[in-house]
Amino acid sequence: MRQGLTRSELARRAGVRPSTVRYYEQLGLLPAPARTAGGYRVYTEDDVARLRFIRRAQALGFSLRTIRELLQLEASGGQTAEVVRAQALRHLQEVRRRLQDLQRLEAVLARLVAACSARRGRGCPILQALQGTDPLPYVSDVSDADVSAPGTALR
Repeated sequence: MRQGLTRSELARRAGVRPSTVRYYEQLGLLPAPARTAGGYRVYTEDDVARLRFIRRAQALGFSLRTIRELLQLEASGGQTAEVVRAQALRHLQEVRRRLQDLQRLEAVLARLVAACSARRGRGCPILQALQGTDPLPYVSDVSDADVSAPGTALR
């Protein structure tokens, strides 16, 4: 009789797809599983806990690279609190920067939508802003380049 969990059982218990388990194995986030005499993969409760750790870290927005580092720190068993705190602090600063970018983006979009409502029948300020043909006089805190450059995050 088999001891342990199949990949499907592991995935179900951790709330991921079996393909995610395979992907994390390929990335080295999950160790290679033991195998039965018949060659079937066998996972443990430790694997369930590790997958849940990865999912929680992802829910907080940590990258897979950072999650790998956190897992290595956890496995080292050394004095890791300050290192992990530094990682979390860097991530918090990045989240705050993204929030500021999103707030600026919201303000620009709100102004564009308001300008569109105010200029009915006289062209579309949103399309003009995207084409770079309108100087955007109603956008004072964001340059035209911030609005018109494709893929540019407002900063």
